[in-house]
Amino acid sequence: MIPILFLAFALLLTGCSLMVILNKNPITSALWLVLGFVSLAALYLLLHAEFVAMVQVLVYAGAIMVLFLFVIMYLNLKRDEEDGLTHALRRWTGWIVGGLLLVEGLVLARSHWAPGPASLEPANGVWGNTAAIGRVLYSRYLFPFEITSILLLVAMVGAILIARGAAPRGDGAGE
Repeated sequence: MIPILFLAFALLLTGCSLMVILNKNPITSALWLVLGFVSLAALYLLLHAEFVAMVQVLVYAGAIMVLFLFVIMYLNLKRDEEDGLTHALRRWTGWIVGGLLLVEGLVLARSHWAPGPASLEPANGVWGNTAAIGRVLYSRYLFPFEITSILLLVAMVGAILIARGAAPRGDGAGE
């Protein structure tokens, strides 16, 4: 039953990903992306990575998608007018990338896939993947974790400064 569910969610994720890039409406594309994130979380659940699945739903399907939708609605994206050359270039680039992905898929389909172990033992005798992730994150990957937090802080301060710079200063009488 699990392989059938895995295949179903993988196909759903693939279909949602295709709809994200093929849909012309950015709002609808963002909603397809939410469904793709949820199906990816279901794949994580099938792989017994409950913590990663919940983070996927809370962070990506929740917070990041709210941010994406806010930016899309704030920018009020209109349909771009393209000339013939740009349209042809995009079309040929899409065909080339699609052909390369097809070749890669065929090569992967012909390769031998050995099944993994039926059951994995917990990492370092810790039951539950949340404790194992926390232990590794705060011991082995502490420096990259701290650098990431500093980068996020800088990005947040930059976003605040950009937002404050966009507001008009004063009453504009001197202009």
